[in-house]
Amino acid sequence: MEKSNPYPILTSPEFESLLESLFNLQRFGIKLGLEHTFSLLDTIENPHNGLTLIHIAGTNGKGSTSAMISSILRESGKKVGLYTSPHLIRFNERIRVNGIPISNNEIISFMEKAGESISRIESTFFEATSVMALDYFKNKNVDVAIIETGLGGRLDSTNVIIPALTVMTPISMDHMDILGENLEKIAHEKAGILKKGIPLVIANQTKIAQSILQRKADQLQVELFQIEKVSQILVRESRTEFLFKNKKYRTSLLGEHQAHNAALAVESIHQFDASIDERVIQKGLTKVLWPGRIQPVGERLYFDVAHNEDGIESLINTIKAIYPNDPIIGLFCLKGDKEFSRLIQKMEGQFDSLYVTTDQNDLLLGVEDLSEKLNNLGFKNEPILSVTHGLKKLKEKINTKGVGLIFGSHYIAEEVYRALEIPFDKSII
Repeated sequence: MEKSNPYPILTSPEFESLLESLFNLQRFGIKLGLEHTFSLLDTIENPHNGLTLIHIAGTNGKGSTSAMISSILRESGKKVGLYTSPHLIRFNERIRVNGIPISNNEIISFMEKAGESISRIESTFFEATSVMALDYFKNKNVDVAIIETGLGGRLDSTNVIIPALTVMTPISMDHMDILGENLEKIAHEKAGILKKGIPLVIANQTKIAQSILQRKADQLQVELFQIEKVSQILVRESRTEFLFKNKKYRTSLLGEHQAHNAALAVESIHQFDASIDERVIQKGLTKVLWPGRIQPVGERLYFDVAHNEDGIESLINTIKAIYPNDPIIGLFCLKGDKEFSRLIQKMEGQFDSLYVTTDQNDLLLGVEDLSEKLNNLGFKNEPILSVTHGLKKLKEKINTKGVGLIFGSHYIAEEVYRALEIPFDKSII
């Protein structure tokens, strides 16, 4: 007897209900292993086989680097898939072809095709989403797809692919409850995406991470390319300029760290397709869009999703580079799984005042909990009930003097854009 499909084809008004069923797959938590992903791929004829792929892991800068590589490849005339996470506003943002998100109908079509298998296998949200992306890229006949890992590497559900190139952004401390309590263990997990004979391009790393990556590369006969020194970095209000390999580049993304991400993207392009012209590379870097990353959202007001120590340090350093003499006023929120003491070390002494808040969907720490944790570590703050109220406070402060930062999580993006009446681009990124 044929099993009924739990995800039948739905009409457009029912799409949100289907999406909720997809998000509900998070009830299965994070399954560290590849068996379920391989099983699900098998049921839809393994769409990843035959795709040309670039696999990207690391701790910070994965999304920005992926977006830059995608932008350059698109500028070169290629049809490019891009799989990243998490999304800012809409789930569809995670899966793109030439910047255009997957449509509701195409998500519905995948769920209709794979729904029974997802239910039987008890696939997690990220497993199902990763397979959806690979299937979509196959259906769209992309020339190349950039695949960003989720949390780790070795047991990440994206690690079912055999890429043409592997890219590693800087490795640092994050998700220690899952990946390990020290940098050595985290680096081992990240290095797990290396495949025998597949070239690896790496950003500048700590000595520990560098050693682990080099040792793993040697074991797998992987040619390792480390980016050369990036110099003459100049951060302006609307761009970042830098010198790399004796050539001047500029990117629309802001921050010294984005100069390093851009250099990693440039080196990745050189290793992936040496025929791509430098003028094309430069155009791709200047055209790249990546919302929520030191994004100007008002006069002297910026939004950034930074939520770990390195990300927050880069954010603060960038703002200080642009506005060296102005006080910084922050609106901060955070998930409950972060290392507060490490974050506070980066934030201490950097803010004229700090407001704390939470999201409307209760995915982040409550206002009082966050405020208390900061107070217990000696960091003065003022709790604010919502993002909207916090933004009003922030704008009042920076109207007189200073620069405002909204930071700490992806989960407040929709509230930020709505409160500031910023139309979020729902088509091309």
